[in-house]
Amino acid sequence: MNIFFCFDTAFQTIIGKLTADNLLPKNLDVSRVVFELPRGASHGDLATNAAMVLAKQIGSSPRDLAKIFADELQAIDGVTDVEIAGPGFLNIGVEAKLWTQEITNILSAGLSYGKSKIGAGKPVNIEFVSANPTGPLHAAHARGAVIGDALSGLMEFCGWKVTREYYVNDAGGQVDALARSTYLRYCEALGHDIGDIPAGLYPGIYLRHIGEALVARDGDRYLDQPETQWIAVVREFAIDEIMRGIKDDLMALGIKMDKFSSERNLVSSGAVQRAIEKLQQDGHLYYGILQPPKGKEPEDWEPRKQLLFKASTFGDDTDRPLKKSDGTWTYFAADVAYHLDKLERTSGSLINIFGADHGGYVKRMTAAVAALSGEQGTLDIKLCQLVSLLDNGQPVKMSKRAGTFVTVKDVIDAVGADVIRFIMLTRRNDQTLDFDFAKVTQQSRDNPVFYVQYAHARACSVIRQFEKNAAFPKKANLDLLTDPAELALVKMLVSWPKLVESAATAYEPHRIAFYLVDLASSFHSLWNAGRTNPALRFILERDDTTTAARMQLVKATSLVICAGLNVLSIKALKEM
Repeated sequence: MNIFFCFDTAFQTIIGKLTADNLLPKNLDVSRVVFELPRGASHGDLATNAAMVLAKQIGSSPRDLAKIFADELQAIDGVTDVEIAGPGFLNIGVEAKLWTQEITNILSAGLSYGKSKIGAGKPVNIEFVSANPTGPLHAAHARGAVIGDALSGLMEFCGWKVTREYYVNDAGGQVDALARSTYLRYCEALGHDIGDIPAGLYPGIYLRHIGEALVARDGDRYLDQPETQWIAVVREFAIDEIMRGIKDDLMALGIKMDKFSSERNLVSSGAVQRAIEKLQQDGHLYYGILQPPKGKEPEDWEPRKQLLFKASTFGDDTDRPLKKSDGTWTYFAADVAYHLDKLERTSGSLINIFGADHGGYVKRMTAAVAALSGEQGTLDIKLCQLVSLLDNGQPVKMSKRAGTFVTVKDVIDAVGADVIRFIMLTRRNDQTLDFDFAKVTQQSRDNPVFYVQYAHARACSVIRQFEKNAAFPKKANLDLLTDPAELALVKMLVSWPKLVESAATAYEPHRIAFYLVDLASSFHSLWNAGRTNPALRFILERDDTTTAARMQLVKATSLVICAGLNVLSIKALKEM
């Protein structure tokens, strides 16, 4: 069993023993206790925060509690020493064999090493991208797309049953504006001078080919006809064409959605009315007058009774209206219906990946899901901050295709899907990200995707070189892996399963990218050590036993890097 899980299990036994001896109270919450690699090699092999996080529950000082835990941990087979550091952290030294023996398990499991069952087949719905179908995906959409898909792959690797979903906002004023914009391009394709695109419509030249395609299908039948005769047809045609392009872009990024949900179909099916009736039956609606927005009161502000959802009961800042003054549903009402639909379909957790401009939706939507599910359903919303596109440090703002922004297709054509996927995960989702075309295509240590893929290619190259003269060793004396650089790499490899589970439960796929960079760094360091010290080279001509152990280490490294890249749907290159 993996060393981290062994210590987790051993600590549970320690807690049980100390509780039975009346040295600890019953029912301690140990969920925040972790055993992990320390920040520096001088701090031992493992570190734990056990005394720090449990001291308050027990009513003891962390250092006093640490002394009790230290005595118990010292008794575990393979532990060489336990040191109390600072206010009560515990640094643990263990025999090298506890680490190196895991290499055998990595080779046996192959690319499944680190795969977990903590999801236990539970359903989870992950909605991401969901860009309005009014134009091609722009570069900022790529970040949410990559994060959503990487999180989906990570949770599948950990045993969840994941549904990747895209919500098509094909109802409301924006798609009517799309239809009118497309109609102008349709007239243009028929030879008419349309002049400047009126304010409020979409000027992007991407609509030209849609207008031309409509002419190719329907000829001039809508020319000079009143809007009522063509708007529905043109709207549906334009949405279908744009969604086809969006799906193509997603596929080019390596993303295949499981479901596309239509807002228009949802509204026409009566789902909004049904959701409102459910909230009404559960006592979550009332008619009332909202206070004006904070700050300067709008000139057209008119206090009036509205149908309101008691969002503030579930943690929102204010209650939320569900109907407009003209009697039509608000956008929020449609979103409520959509989330009820997802709850009923999935019977599990919901995760939404939104852009930073959707920050105002977080509290109201989590409140709505809490009300709709009787506070049994969970909704987690991850906000993706902006992406700044640069080329050698200079902003890139324009696209030949879109006219006003850089499209996902532009970026894919420039650097490739793998580069986009990795770079988009080199920052937390709540941090802004600089994407510099020049830097992400450099073959240097400063380019993280190259650095990781090169580590895998290097490992494969070493194995190919060895196999020119001998078969890959099925057995090896792993106790021969004793150099600090070798053990540092082994410890990184062995920490992979624990890292996977922690990243999945925190909904943070960027941790996988961070780990891969650190693992690549550890491997490259060992490679470089062999250049300066011939005794540390992977292949030793006069020492077959040490070479066999190092070949297994190199193979294990290639497998874990490949497994990590697979989780992120990025190719593990064998040659570069």
